Amino acid sequence: MKALWIVPLFALTVCSGCALYHTKQAPQAPLKNISQYSANTSTPDLLQGSEGKVRNPHPLSLADLRAKYKSIFLLSGSPSKREVALTFDDAPDDHFTPRILDVLKHEGVKATFFVVGNRLEAHPDIVRRMVKEGHIIGNHSYDHANLPKLSDADFQNQVVKTDHLIRMISGYKPTFIRPPYGNISEQQIKWLASKHKVIVNWNVDSLDWKGLNAEQVKTNIFAQAQPGSIILQHAAGGTGEDLSGTVQALPDIIHNFRNNGVKLVTVPELLDLPKGK
Repeated sequence: MKALWIVPLFALTVCSGCALYHTKQAPQAPLKNISQYSANTSTPDLLQGSEGKVRNPHPLSLADLRAKYKSIFLLSGSPSKREVALTFDDAPDDHFTPRILDVLKHEGVKATFFVVGNRLEAHPDIVRRMVKEGHIIGNHSYDHANLPKLSDADFQNQVVKTDHLIRMISGYKPTFIRPPYGNISEQQIKWLASKHKVIVNWNVDSLDWKGLNAEQVKTNIFAQAQPGSIILQHAAGGTGEDLSGTVQALPDIIHNFRNNGVKLVTVPELLDLPKGK
């Protein structure tokens, strides 16, 4: 019998709560009839701005681009083989490039040279020597432009014109391109992909363009190098740049890798891709 009071008390409590809930609701203003709004009222602006302002996509960073296009935007080869590739940018000139070629010939090493088109026009015999001695030629633009700053037409001309010059001397249109300064846009990557190009940057930077001495160049390379590395050096530079440190360091770099069981290969060997067509 004592349990009978629970049900009516519970019902009373629930009803009281319902009444309390309704009494706490804020009174709502009556809605206007649609006919009460003026036909001349201006359209309110969007609170956070237009779609174009808020959703305007920002360009991807180089790191983002490498992650998104990892099959054609490469920094290194497979870490499973004890191989590295020596690469030289901005060639040819008639001062540093021949000295680097002399060292490579003496040591029996094949490297990859990313050449600038207008410099190839100035020194075709040096590029012919590269080809004759078994080195690989890659595209480094026609005049070392910062490619993302160019129009589509100008960018494409940089690539096509340099490809044509390389083919006249080497007999092949190169598979590999290295954008000056390592800079490239997403739209340019897509166009290069449509032309079956592979973008090759690097994961070891000698920083030789800073005019470093031989010991500094070697330190920068050995501190970063690992199996599969693509190593950036320069075989020519801008006005006043001194690459003597690169020339002087090169024999020791080659000997050190060999003494540690690391094979020096070209970029197409490292990446297992054709040099061109």
